[in-house]
Order: sequence, then C-alpha cells, then structure tokens
Amino acid sequence: MILIVNICKEKLHFYEFVKPIEDILKKKDIKFFTRHYTKIIDKNLKKSSKIIICGTSLKDNEFLNHLDKFQWIKNYKKPVFGICGGAHLIGLVFGEKLKKKKEIGLKKIQTKNFLGINGEKEVYHLHGFHVLSEIYNKENIYGVLFHPEVRNKDIVVNFCRNA
Repeated sequence: MILIVNICKEKLHFYEFVKPIEDILKKKDIKFFTRHYTKIIDKNLKKSSKIIICGTSLKDNEFLNHLDKFQWIKNYKKPVFGICGGAHLIGLVFGEKLKKKKEIGLKKIQTKNFLGINGEKEVYHLHGFHVLSEIYNKENIYGVLFHPEVRNKDIVVNFCRNA
C-alpha cells in the first residue's frame, strides 16, 4: 500500500500535484491512500509499504516551515520518493540547504538506471528552489526535481512496483 503525502496548502494545488499521482496509480491498479502531511500518524507509516511525497506550486511553500512534521523520514526503512517539493523536504531533513533555482518548462536530462529509466528524457520542471540534485537516489530514498506526473509517468509506476 502506497502512502501519498500531500504537501499543498491550497485545495486547488492538490488537483494539480497530488491527484495526477493518484490517477497514475489508479490506472495501474496500485493500491494507495493519501494523507496531508499535517495529518500523518504512526499508523499511516506502518500501513504503507512505500511513500510518495508530492510537489506543489511555486508559491505554496508553507510546508517548509514544518520540517518537524517530516522527521519520520530519517527512520522510515521502506522506500520514499520525493517529487520536487517532496525532494526538497528529504534533503532538508537530512541537513542539506535550500537554494534558489527557478526553472519552469521542459528540459532534457540524462538518466542512468534511475528507477528503471535510462538515457535521455525530456522532463517538466516547475520549481523555485532546489536542495538535492535533479535525480537523487541513496539507499531507499529517491527524489526528482522535476514532475514525473506531467511527463515520464513510468518513473512513478516503476517506483511503486520495483523500488
């Protein structure tokens, strides 16, 4: 069971950043449940086999003021995948620094065996900061600065099925 973590403050942002992840999982018959980061309890973490922390809009950065709500990442032994803002959180929890870096639009990147993806991929960026590299993987922690729910949905599916 995949736990999808919503970091959006505004309801409208949920429809742009969280619902597309839910739709990908529904289409592939992958079981999931969604919780807002302020409502995650130990029971949710124990119930989940993997966690996806979704992104949010450029101006929706309230979650950055609540790093205490994400300390569970340090002790969670199962796979975690952070998308954009979710990747920012992962880096910040592990002591990295937030840096300004605004990117909007399509960009070509090179991947090498990241969640089963290899070669050149065109990805969609929408962020005003960065913490980790564009593609991050260390042990069971994965992160991307871009939005695979927009392009490269197979990355989300591969995480759920193979990570």
